[in-house]
Amino acid sequence: MTAPAPRRDPLRRVLPLLEVSPVRALAAVGLGSLALGSALALAAVSAWLIARASQMPPVLSLSVATVGVRAFGIGRGLFRYLERLASHEVALRGVASLRTNLYRVLAAGRLDAVAGLRRGDLLARTGQDADTVGDVVVRALVPAGVAVVLSLGAVITVGAFLPSAALVLALCLLVAGVVSPWLTTRATRASEAATVDARARVTDAALTLLEDSALLQVTGALDDERARLRAADREMSAARDRTAAPLAVAAAIADVAVGVALLGALVLGIPAVDAGMLAPVELAVVALVPLAAFEATSLLPAAAVQLHRSRAAAGRIAALLDACDPDGSVSAHVLATPPTADAPAHATGPDAPRVAAAGIACAWPGRAPVVEGLDLDVTPGRVVALVGPSGIGKTTALLTLGGLLEPAAGTVTSPAGSSVVTAEDAHVFATSVLENLRVARGTVTEAEAAETLRLLGLGAWLDALPDGLGTLLGPGGATVSGGERRRLLLARAVLADAPILLVDEPAEHVEPGAADALVAEVLPRLAAAGRGIVVATHRLTPLDAVDEVLVLALPDAPTAPDVPRPAARVVARGSHAFLLEHLPAYRTAWDLERAEAR
Repeated sequence: MTAPAPRRDPLRRVLPLLEVSPVRALAAVGLGSLALGSALALAAVSAWLIARASQMPPVLSLSVATVGVRAFGIGRGLFRYLERLASHEVALRGVASLRTNLYRVLAAGRLDAVAGLRRGDLLARTGQDADTVGDVVVRALVPAGVAVVLSLGAVITVGAFLPSAALVLALCLLVAGVVSPWLTTRATRASEAATVDARARVTDAALTLLEDSALLQVTGALDDERARLRAADREMSAARDRTAAPLAVAAAIADVAVGVALLGALVLGIPAVDAGMLAPVELAVVALVPLAAFEATSLLPAAAVQLHRSRAAAGRIAALLDACDPDGSVSAHVLATPPTADAPAHATGPDAPRVAAAGIACAWPGRAPVVEGLDLDVTPGRVVALVGPSGIGKTTALLTLGGLLEPAAGTVTSPAGSSVVTAEDAHVFATSVLENLRVARGTVTEAEAAETLRLLGLGAWLDALPDGLGTLLGPGGATVSGGERRRLLLARAVLADAPILLVDEPAEHVEPGAADALVAEVLPRLAAAGRGIVVATHRLTPLDAVDEVLVLALPDAPTAPDVPRPAARVVARGSHAFLLEHLPAYRTAWDLERAEAR
């Protein structure tokens, strides 16, 4: 019987996604050590100066110490400022890299991993949890490194005068720097878990109130949602309050350690002075240096709590990564290939990226397939249409072709980053039109954005906006019509780097003439520019412009009401002209569309 594999520390797993520069991190530790080292030197030199001045020596013999006091006093503030700049730069760069890498893994991973999460939970993991992991640098790792360096420096300094006092100081520093943080972490572990859960529910309730207040008011659920927010906020505050007592105990232990170190220095130092082993001015140094040494260890209890918080946040992020990327291949690809600044040219030819399906069954996890036996091969320059009535399974098929859902059977070739799905319910953010388009690619210029919107028939809409591309859109696209929203999402997909576009119902909420022009004119132009396209649609009129049409339909055999719906299959495929000639049902549907248009 083999032993189970050891569980990997989630913080160690997520830290590489921060892409922290070791040089920058060591620079932050070095500057922090210089800042507190200046405080330590200031205490030692000040103690010597005060004690020596009491002996009334010649003034010139005190000039070096006087200059040293001024230099160390200035250096303390200066190095502290530089350390803050260095450590916060490391942390902010790390959080930006973590979010970028996390979004890339989510975009290339499995859709069902996030589909079941609450909106507030997903936002907490990509927002608050990412910030918490980034804080481990500023609030845990850098203070710990500085504490180690300064503690060694203090023990060596005191040991140079009185080794026995240095031993007492070392023991007290261990208590303040190890025992106190350990007790704090152990006491706050349970309350931290409750705080994170309550914070996710606060975020979820707050977003619901902000974005759906009108609907809640109409349905009479506004008061219930406010009560849910208040209850979650009270629980979060109570969980935070539970951490106050252990933090106070840790602070008390640190203060006791300072007093013991000072008392030990005096108890050991006074007999040493009487025995002539220690000069009186040196006793002042031995007694006052510990006061500065404990300044570094005083930050360690909070650093230990931050380390626990960051590890817990990293655990939630790691769980999300595991669900999206079970084998770690996407994460490895993300770390190995950083995002490029410019959109690459879309390759054509035998080595071009492709989306290919061989006998796949399309289904949501845990549910029966809605489409079976689908074979498809799309390369740049080719346009394929999936047609069928609403609810037949076209959207599920597109998500499976794009690699966002695992096929229930068969195989799909869809390399990471090779395709992008224009989903019907994709999110429109409460920001400007340009920033909504830059979701696809951060380097989109205003000229590219305007050109793409005009290509998709949104030129008049863009010209009518008060601030053009800088016009702010409401939450979820509340200030745009359904047709404008659909074409805005399509524009976002067109501006992405992916060479294969999987377009879901471009005719939805769009006037029939404009919808037909979109399929008949725009999609072929994109294909001519090197994009491969799979379009799912229920309209047949414009399909003369596509290369191949696949008709999805349900089996003809009747089913009982309590029997699950059978999966749809491709009942015919070929060019638009071929299907008009050989498939009567296709011809009938096309004639009805033309009659409605007339």
